[in-house]
Amino acid sequence: MKKDIHPASHHINVKLVDGTVVPMKSTWGSEGDTLALDVDPSAHPAWTGGASRLIDTGGRVSRFKQKYEGLDL
Repeated sequence: MKKDIHPASHHINVKLVDGTVVPMKSTWGSEGDTLALDVDPSAHPAWTGGASRLIDTGGRVSRFKQKYEGLDL
């Protein structure tokens, strides 16, 4: 492994959507900085199972659905 190619890591605080602050090691920012997240596992539909809508006005999803709408699998 090559020496001196990895960035230095330090401790930061990560603030989750619900206000919880979690200490972590990271290469982001500098020692003691706080990173506020907009989306985390407690609030993202992929992890919570919440409903999400796919908004696509005549784009790729619509073309895909039109192309394969009559296909029976």
